[in-house]
Amino acid sequence: MVQTIPARIAKVLDRLHAEAAEDAGRWQARVGTTDPATLKAGGGDLVRLGEFYLAVTPDEGRLLHILARAKGAMNVVEFGASYGLSSLYLAAALEGRGGRLTTTEVHPDKCAALRRTFDEAGVADTVTLLEGDARETLADVEGPIDMLVLDGWKSMYLPVHDLLRPCLAPGCLIVADNIDHEAAADYLVFVRGPHSGMMTTVIGDLALSYVGQ
Repeated sequence: MVQTIPARIAKVLDRLHAEAAEDAGRWQARVGTTDPATLKAGGGDLVRLGEFYLAVTPDEGRLLHILARAKGAMNVVEFGASYGLSSLYLAAALEGRGGRLTTTEVHPDKCAALRRTFDEAGVADTVTLLEGDARETLADVEGPIDMLVLDGWKSMYLPVHDLLRPCLAPGCLIVADNIDHEAAADYLVFVRGPHSGMMTTVIGDLALSYVGQ
């Protein structure tokens, strides 16, 4: 098997995936269920406590990594880092080529953990972490952006897209996770619409969009 993720990053990913696997137990303790429908519905106040990883699976992470490498992405923006699993998969695709990842997170405890994680994985020079409300922190991000990953608050997918749209390069790839969440419905309607300027397909709970010329 071809391995394009450096060992130092893979080691941190293994640890984070193991920690993320405990999310179900944390939900059980908090809300008394591990039913997927309940977990997906969330409960914003609980999530804001910052104890939940809300992480991509290993397969989803590898998909992000493959897409970024195949795209030859050099300027990637991620909305919603959580504890940084998706960020590490993306950073592994960018480092060594002069690529940059800009990622966002609103929870201060998660931001502190992210900084430690990026240092541990040796990607701090590749990743810029913006702490706070992404609608504010992303306002000064420079384009052209050639890959955008949406994996934060689902109700903010469309506002974040609208904020960054002027910076999206022709041919930009947009990956939106958990697109089956009801709060992301307006985003999905838009990207599938005739005036979006995109081609969009949905695979599982991922929406992949290609921004036209």
